[in-house]
Amino acid sequence: MENNYRIWMVRAGSGGYLIEEFLQNNIVAIGWNDMGEISSDISYADLRNLYEENYPEHSDGKTNQSAGQIYRFVVDFKKGDKVVTYDSGSRNYYLGEIVSDYEYNEKYEYYQTRKVKWMDHPTGRDVLSTDSKNRLGSVLTIFEISKEVWNELLSHNPEKMDDEQIVIEEKKEKEEEQNDLEDIREDIESKSTEFIKDIIANLSWQDTERLVAGLLRAIGYKTRMTSRGSDLGSDITASPDELGLEEPRVKVEVKKRSKDRVTSQEIRSFIGGLRDFNKGIYVTTSGFSKDAKYDAERANFPITLIDLDWLVELILNNYEKLDIETKSLVPLKRIYWPL
Repeated sequence: MENNYRIWMVRAGSGGYLIEEFLQNNIVAIGWNDMGEISSDISYADLRNLYEENYPEHSDGKTNQSAGQIYRFVVDFKKGDKVVTYDSGSRNYYLGEIVSDYEYNEKYEYYQTRKVKWMDHPTGRDVLSTDSKNRLGSVLTIFEISKEVWNELLSHNPEKMDDEQIVIEEKKEKEEEQNDLEDIREDIESKSTEFIKDIIANLSWQDTERLVAGLLRAIGYKTRMTSRGSDLGSDITASPDELGLEEPRVKVEVKKRSKDRVTSQEIRSFIGGLRDFNKGIYVTTSGFSKDAKYDAERANFPITLIDLDWLVELILNNYEKLDIETKSLVPLKRIYWPL
């Protein structure tokens, strides 16, 4: 029978300002006082109708969400279920057990209540794994917590641990949290890179060339576009000065492509057009064949091959130096990550 309990999070108001009332009166409570006393055997449909009568100004989405949470508190909660509430000020989770049926009590700030036997000591948020912190992060007033998260909360509670175990567990959890954060960071970076690739892949060939030209300007080159027709796009010429007199004088080919790799024949054709230049850059939104890389390496001119992965890396490394027009092609927002 012990294993049949459910675990509920009940937030103590915005910012946890009702924590003291919860703990001092051994209760857990929710608002919606205008609902009045609710029958414990009410159906969800009837409860939703009652909610609409008392809060007619609320949208359907808000009505559904709020009615669902009230229904859980009145009907789904059972004696013996576990309950958690959070104090954002102290960053502590308080754990307890529901010991009464639903009660309507106007002496509290929130009238819809249940009696709770709270544990004497809270569990600090800092010792929890990142996964548990994420699961406990919902902004809903009421939501169900998994037994895995409950067991972790319980395992770190001072009432269940001796002093030596607390020290060992805190050290272990900090190490695990650091590893978890690193895994999450790497996952976010990987997904972000793929999203940026999606943006570039959806650019027109003209905008792709403008993006490359803008990137070269951010690196320090002066650029000029030379039209060659809509089928092949434009060459970009780049050099340190606007007149193209200073070296290196660079010819840039931008190949807008989604699947096929650039071939050795295409690289040889590009090399053949470098007579008036002493360096070449070939950019593609796909990749290069093995033979294409070989031909670029043995060319008489220094040739740099930039595939989509390197293009994204260059954009990220130089993003703050891009002009507004170029940023608008790949709009990004900086995200700060804890060290």
